[in-house]
Amino acid sequence: MADETRTSESSSGDRPDRGERRPSSRPGGPGGSREGGGGAGRKYFRRKKVCKFCVEKIEAINYKDIRLLAQFVAESGRIVPRRLTGVCTPHQRRLSLAIKQARNIALLPFSGRAA
Repeated sequence: MADETRTSESSSGDRPDRGERRPSSRPGGPGGSREGGGGAGRKYFRRKKVCKFCVEKIEAINYKDIRLLAQFVAESGRIVPRRLTGVCTPHQRRLSLAIKQARNIALLPFSGRAA
């Protein structure tokens, strides 16, 4: 009788269409080895990004230096975030101010190219 109640509880509580989820050993998952690179089971090593302005010891970010500012503006016209460029916080603030000044006097576009 206890067996009958147990089977009825498990069939009503569990979903019959879903099986147990097991971790799969698929290659190329997050943190896995990269195709064509590294050895067996080696994880991808990401280099720490360093601030370009600190390395080159650039004190002032000039809004007229379009070649420098254009490196930090995406094709869509957006300012590229710190986590992608590796620029430190104080320089990112100055950089965004310089980009905004350059946009206001039409040295840089506000948006990307129209499609």
